[in-house]
Parts: sequence; C-alpha cells; structure tokens
Amino acid sequence: MPGYQTQMHQLTFGQRTYAIRALADKQQFADPDLTAADAGISSAQWSLFGQVWPAGQLLAEAMASRDIGGKRILELGCGLGLASLVLRMRGADIVASDHHPLAEVFLAYNAALNAIDSVPYRQLDWETGPRDMGRFDLIIASDVLYESRHAAMVAALIPPLAKPACEIVISDPGRGGANTLSRLLADFGFSLVAGDRQPAQQRAKAPRLFVYRRGMDD
Repeated sequence: MPGYQTQMHQLTFGQRTYAIRALADKQQFADPDLTAADAGISSAQWSLFGQVWPAGQLLAEAMASRDIGGKRILELGCGLGLASLVLRMRGADIVASDHHPLAEVFLAYNAALNAIDSVPYRQLDWETGPRDMGRFDLIIASDVLYESRHAAMVAALIPPLAKPACEIVISDPGRGGANTLSRLLADFGFSLVAGDRQPAQQRAKAPRLFVYRRGMDD
C-alpha cells in the first residue's frame, strides 16, 4: 500500500479525453521516508500537487491548441502535469518539473495510462534554482502563485531558463500574485500581452491566462 488513496478522472482537452489518476482528496498524506519533509513540504501542503485544479485544466486546454512547432517547452510546478501530458501527446519537446517527491511518479503513471511517451522530468527546487536545464522557448505554469513569496521565486527562475525570445504562459485563479509577477518579469524584458493585473486583495476565482513575451512579434 502506498499510504494514500487515489481516484480517477476523465478529462477532455481539445479533441481527446485523458484518464488521470489523482489523489482522492486534500486529506491524503504519506511521507514514510521524510522525503517531503526534507524538501520543505508540510503535511498540509503535501496533497496539493495531486489534485485536479481549475487552473491546471485551463492551461492544459490552452496547450491543446498552442503553436508548438520547433519550440522547447518547460512546465514549472507541474503537479499532475496535465499540460505536459497534452503537449507530449501532440509531440512537443516538453520538460516537466516540480519539487514534490511524487510528481514524477504520477506523471509517469498517467502518461502510461494514456499511451503517451514518457515525459522528461526534472526535479526543480525553486530555492536553489535550475541547474543544467538549458533554455526554453515557452515556459508554462498553473496556480504557482498561491503564497506571497512565489511571484518573486518564479520570476527569479526565468533568467537562466528563458531564451532571448521567449513566451511565458501562466494560468492563475486570482490569488493576488499575478500583478507582482508582471512587475518582476518586466525587469527581465517581458511584456504582458494577455490577461490583466489584479488588485492584491482579489479573492480566488475562475482562472485566467497571463501571457508574457520577450523578443517576439505580437
């Protein structure tokens, strides 16, 4: 027994329906080897990676039709990796990344469940930053701004990961960090071309896509 319970979802993105194994609910927790504790993941946070969140579904739907030709793509904080699975199914050059010790396990399981080629995965600690990952044409993420410090952490990841011409797509449910991220990314030459800044006190709601570009024609 893995120490946690799961459930299956049938989710449709584009023209395809995917079978996705997720955690049964947000009460699940299992860390027998203290791997999560060593990574700074508390019992309250442990199950968040394994849920099907609206922001993740919005990003996956967007990636079902996004132009991927010739692009190297990175998903930050992939969780279950819905967007990465959709992109891999389309033949994209996609790398998924997360810090949770079970993210890679669930990603591999769901890829196999849907007869998708395995998705390249990298463990990425936002505190220490990326190492030897190369640079990307497109960087995507969903619901990664749920703590006040996350906007600064995400922005700090960008310089070593983004090619001079790069697009960033963030799906965010309005937790208040998008406006901060927009300001920080502007320091690295990224312009907000879709989505809008939100009042800091705005409560979570239906997610929206925020698109940033640098060195690209609109």
